[in-house]
Amino acid sequence: MSTFTVAPDLAEIVRPGVLWLEGATVTEADARLDAPLAAAEAAVRAHPPEEIAAVRTMYKRVGIDPTKRRPSSEALLRRVRKGEPLPRINSMVDVCNWCSLEFQLPYGLYDADHIEGDVVLRLGLPGEAYAGIRKDEVHVGGRITLADRVGPFGNPTSDSVRTMVTTATARALVVVFAPTEIEPRRVDHVLAVTAERMQMFTGARARPQP
Repeated sequence: MSTFTVAPDLAEIVRPGVLWLEGATVTEADARLDAPLAAAEAAVRAHPPEEIAAVRTMYKRVGIDPTKRRPSSEALLRRVRKGEPLPRINSMVDVCNWCSLEFQLPYGLYDADHIEGDVVLRLGLPGEAYAGIRKDEVHVGGRITLADRVGPFGNPTSDSVRTMVTTATARALVVVFAPTEIEPRRVDHVLAVTAERMQMFTGARARPQP
């Protein structure tokens, strides 16, 4: 059973929220998501939420320009503000994007069966990179990064092909990359809503973090 830890160099910068999910049934499309996603998009366009400055500050504190490498939550917000719908990938990714848009926090979503050993949130080492989803190689040197025994596989901007969630996924890891300025009870609320939606739309159950 994998554990999740935060390296000391990020402990004062990131307060990650972590969910380990199991028993999921991921479908390519779930029509039950059509109405809540449309409602979330309409709410954002009618009353655009403020981008959380602390998320951008989290990037800046490790020397990353958040305008050049946007947090995934901000990228979703900009997309919906322009009138575009949320991307529809599969039922689990769709729930994740819905939550990220609504809470304006970057999410990472990973197939736990493709994670090797324990997980650590740390700064990427010089030269580290991985094949990104729908992107070329993602370089993570000096960036906020998730890594396992094999190496890095995710960050708050884009994740890896190696651990991406598909319709074959049964167990998953959700990471909310919350800045330390976000109160723990707020992170707990975000995780509770995320877990409830994941169970509703994928059947996944959250297990306690080891």
